[in-house]
Parts: sequence; C-alpha cells; structure tokens
Amino acid sequence: MRATPASSTLRTVLASAVLLCCWEAQYAHGMPRWQASSHMGFSGTRLPLIVTRDPITSRSTASLSSATTHTPGGGSSRTPQETAKMTTPKTNTPGGVLLGGAKNKEDEETCPSIDIAKKLKNRNHVNFSRKVTHAAFGIFFAALNHVLPREKFLPWMTFVTGSTLLMELLRYRKGFGWINSILHFFLGSSLRKHEMEGKFTGSFYYFLGVTASVYLYPKNAATMGIIQLALADPSASYFGRQTRDVYWSRIENGLGGFGRNKGILGFLGGALFCFPFNYRIFSLAKFGAGGIPGGRASLAGVSLVLGMSGALADLAVPTPALTMPKKVLGVRVPPLHVDDNFVVPLFSAYCYTKILPMFGWAIEVPLSKFIIF
Repeated sequence: MRATPASSTLRTVLASAVLLCCWEAQYAHGMPRWQASSHMGFSGTRLPLIVTRDPITSRSTASLSSATTHTPGGGSSRTPQETAKMTTPKTNTPGGVLLGGAKNKEDEETCPSIDIAKKLKNRNHVNFSRKVTHAAFGIFFAALNHVLPREKFLPWMTFVTGSTLLMELLRYRKGFGWINSILHFFLGSSLRKHEMEGKFTGSFYYFLGVTASVYLYPKNAATMGIIQLALADPSASYFGRQTRDVYWSRIENGLGGFGRNKGILGFLGGALFCFPFNYRIFSLAKFGAGGIPGGRASLAGVSLVLGMSGALADLAVPTPALTMPKKVLGVRVPPLHVDDNFVVPLFSAYCYTKILPMFGWAIEVPLSKFIIF
C-alpha cells in the first residue's frame, strides 16, 4: 500500500512519541546512585534505610535506622541523629516527574500544578463548564472534518495530538511548570483535580480519539462518531450523576470492570440526548429522488441506535479508569489509561458503518453542507 502524506505524518508523530516515552523512562523516578550508596556505615556496614512520606506535602524523608550499628572492630558508629538524615528534593508522580511543595527558589517552577490542583474539583463534580467545552470542541472538530479534505484535516489533527503528547510529557518536569499555569489560565475550572496531580489531561485522549477516527473510518462515519463524542459523553455523565442515588440503576463493580461505578439511567440519558441531533442531521441529508430508505421510522431507528452506541461506549469505560502498569518489560511508561474520549468516537464510528447498512442505507450518505442546518 502506498503511503499517503497523512499516514506518513502519523507514523512520524508515533515514532516521536515512542522516543519521548523512552526519554521519559530513562529519567523516571528512582533512588539516585549516590543516594543508594550513601546508607552504608562508616566501616562498610550497610545500615537499614527507612523512608517515610508526608501525605500532605508529599515529601519523602529517608533516614537511617535508630539502632546503633557496630564496626568489625567492635566500636559503634553514630546513630542516625548524629550521622545522617537525608531528605530527597522532591517526590515523584506516577509519570516519573519531579513534584513537591516549594521550599526554596529552586522548587517554585514545579509548584503551580500543586497549587492549581487544590483549586480544582474531582471527577465526581458535575462541572458544567467542562461539559460545555467538551461539546463545543466536538462540534468544531466534526464540522472541520466534514468541510475540509481528509488530506488536510488529518495531518493537522496529527500535529495537534503529537504536540499535546509532548506537552503532557513535559509539563510536570522541572523548568516546565509554566505550562500548567497556562493551561489553568485558559481552561480554568474545566480541568479536573487529577489532571494536575500527575495524570494526562482529557484533551490528549480527545485529540487522539478524533485523529484515530478520521484515519480509520470513512468521512461521514468519523464525523458522526465525533458528534457522539461531543454529545453522548457529557450528557451520559450528567444524567448518571443526577441519578446516582437510584440503586437499581448502578452497576457497581460491573462485569470484569465493564461499566464499573456507572449507571443504566446515565446510559439512557446520553442516548436520548443524542437522538434529536442525529435525527436532525440525517433528515437534512440528501438521499436522492427515492427519499429516505425505510421512511421516517428508519430515520428514527438509525438516529436512536447511533446515539445508543455512543452512550454504550461511555458506559463501558469503568470509573476509575483502567491504567497502564508503571513498567512494561522493565521499562517505565507514561501514566496512560483507558479514556472514554478515545473509546467513544472510535466505537461510534465503527457502529455507524454497521448500523446504516442494516437499515438499507449507504454508508456515505451525503450530509448537509453545514451538517445540522
């Protein structure tokens, strides 16, 4: 298969991402060589090293055991109070990034993320501003994908995704704390607490999901998949939180993690919320002289089932999300996890390619120029 400019660009970004991940792993946290050897006794006797962590400041303190150790000659060495009490500069986040409370000028650059995290809400908060931002970006990307040629939109989205990955790998490192301040300045309360505590922001998975959908599926399938991401994800989350006290709706531990801590009513709310938008989009499509295959009933069926596919994809991703292990084959990896922003557009676009033929529709139904108008 001959490589297209889009696929070449995507391979370049993926290769860059692999190099960045290797770079991340190389400098991942661990006790420095000098520190590992510094808990030896004065005469070569290894002393027990005790490491304690303050849950508030997240500072780790390493000190020698309080027991007095003896040299081979019978003399005793100094106790920890007399000889050693070592404090590591800062503790490490899950991604192997230096963080900690600022105690001097050297620490100030990495502290913005800690201060910002204290101001943010966790994922259990409704966070309307985040949902509005989520929907707006989805509609925007769906419109761009619909209007722009694939050979222009895909390289642009690939660049955005690659740049976001680079930002995520750098923003907790010393010297790059200003990135977190800029993110908070522009996104404000749309951010979540865990996104300033060592995890990647949802924007990376969002851009990755859009890029993968455009790369893997036909134009209209990708467009409608992105629209389900824009609408089903935030609406299912909203209805799920509003009905979290309805016991029979809750899935609890789920089936092998499927739908863990989510609800059936949230799924139904997300599907029904998508229905009128899908119905409007398909009703404006140009089916030709024969009209809509199957009439209005078919139109309603396609609109509802497609909305259910987006809501189902959101339901399938458990809370908390499945995360990558800290190490793969002995190599540290970034703090990646299974995110609904990535799963929803891919699954919805795939379902689009299966649902339309079931109702006798062509996959590439000519949508309206402005999609919904």
